[in-house]
Formats: sequence, C-alpha cells, structure tokens
Amino acid sequence: MGGLAQRTRQAARKVGWYVSTLMGDNHYRRYVEHRARTHPGEPVLSERDYWKMRHSSADANPGARCC
Repeated sequence: MGGLAQRTRQAARKVGWYVSTLMGDNHYRRYVEHRARTHPGEPVLSERDYWKMRHSSADANPGARCC
C-alpha cells in the first residue's frame, strides 16, 4: 500500500508543477535565475516590473493567442 501512496504523491507533484508552469507561476523565478547566470552583478527587475514588461511585450506583439 505504501507504493501506491508514494506514486500518488509523485503524480500530484508532477501535476502541480505542470499547472504552475502553465499558469506562469515560475516565470519570474526563472527570469531571476537566468539573469544571475548570464548577467551576474547586473540589476534585476522587480517582480512587478517584470510582469509589466512581459504584459506590455505581449500586447505589442500578440502573435498567436486565444484572446
């Protein structure tokens, strides 16, 4: 029975990761990690400014999206 519970927890974690990635919950964290790796010592946008930039960029270049 322990194996089933462990597999269920693993599946729930994977689904949670997928949903949070799909919804963009980790985008800012990935941006900060990228900046630290590729541009160490340079300033990083605040989370608020990051999302402003991201949304204004999406509005300026809509591409293929549903709305």
